Amino acid sequence: MAIESVNPYTGRTERRFRAFSWSKTERILGQAHRAFADWRTTSFGHRAGLMRRAAELLRERADELARLMAVEMGKPLADGRAEALKCALCCDYYAEHAAEFLADEKVETEAQSSFIAYEPIGVVLAVMPWNFPFWQVVRFAAPALMAGNVGLLKHASNVPQCALALETIFHDAGFPPATFRTLLVGSDLVEKLIEDDRVRAVTLTGSEPAGAAVAATAGRQIKKTVLELGGSDAFIVLADADLAVAAKTAAQARMINSGQSCIAAKRFIVEKPVLREFIAQLKTHLLALRPGDPLDPATQYGPLARPDLADELTEQVADSVKQGAKVELYGGQSQPGTALFRPVILSHVKPGQRAYSEEFFGPVAIVLEARDADDAVRLANDSRFGLGGSVWTRDVKRGEALARRVEAGAVFVNSLVKSSPQMPFGGIKKSGYGRELSYLGIREFVNQKSVWIA
Repeated sequence: MAIESVNPYTGRTERRFRAFSWSKTERILGQAHRAFADWRTTSFGHRAGLMRRAAELLRERADELARLMAVEMGKPLADGRAEALKCALCCDYYAEHAAEFLADEKVETEAQSSFIAYEPIGVVLAVMPWNFPFWQVVRFAAPALMAGNVGLLKHASNVPQCALALETIFHDAGFPPATFRTLLVGSDLVEKLIEDDRVRAVTLTGSEPAGAAVAATAGRQIKKTVLELGGSDAFIVLADADLAVAAKTAAQARMINSGQSCIAAKRFIVEKPVLREFIAQLKTHLLALRPGDPLDPATQYGPLARPDLADELTEQVADSVKQGAKVELYGGQSQPGTALFRPVILSHVKPGQRAYSEEFFGPVAIVLEARDADDAVRLANDSRFGLGGSVWTRDVKRGEALARRVEAGAVFVNSLVKSSPQMPFGGIKKSGYGRELSYLGIREFVNQKSVWIA
């Protein structure tokens, strides 16, 4: 089996890698397991020094990493540089705070002394997606390594160069090689890895079916998992919102990573009095964005990561229109089998349509009409997903009250939904469970040990 790096803009195969055999994969797993015995005994100060060096390398190599992302999955250069710098920020954050987050926590009991100790558990397997090929990995790797765990990365098969580049950064920063390794393997070996007793936990960011499969296997082995899956985030616009700001941010929120983001706004739920004006402004902003070659600095959005993803999105749109949705902005593919997909706006979206219930992983804005604020919350929650969401209103207290009613792992008031090291990230319902980032993220894969001294 070959793992290929294919440029989605040109269709050209850039590099081809031979997938690791199970014997090679098992050998690397064994090395990681043995390395853990020493790595867990290192001090937070030692780990922090290496993690800060990794941050420095991410900044120094930001242009090189941005080019890899552009070539492998179509991310514009400016966005790729921003992703590399965000990864550096995350590394610095955990280098600074890990010791504090994992310090013994004293508990008052009848014992002479009692406390909770946070101790590493071993090899953590990460199954990661292609849409943010560095950020998705670093937000697992930085806390895991700082906690004293070791990591094995099974990255998406279309971003092997990104996966290997990150491995090189950690190694060049001074981490023992076996503490972080990239496994160039297909999904066929994931189950075998999870079934191996030396793998102690699994984290996955990806699709709902992939998450269900990994969780089922891990469940049979009684292993901890963290799942960050799909999303169909609600972007609630109330009649009293600053419409100009909301519409401009809506376009940005829908076009993050060419619309290929789990927390990209996907369902725009707008109160009836401002619905038509919102659509008009959203359309203007989307049309102003410049598509093109992600290696061209002037490009604002590139192709989707693979032609089959654009084909699938085209089918979702066509089916929704047949089911009664109305096209407000015609975009999409120029022809089947191509990866570039221009923005589409759908309105008159109702239950029973694919646009109402499915995640559209690309630049399609789904607009729903709400009678009032309560109806907007009802529509937002009428989804099997629950990752992120936002509320737009000039009344901040009202916005906060509504945010508390939206069923999601994160809700932003008058702001673009984003992830940051300081705040926990994750979903509910079919969007997954567990949390990444913040102090909650680093505590997902540790033994929360009770110690009682009589």
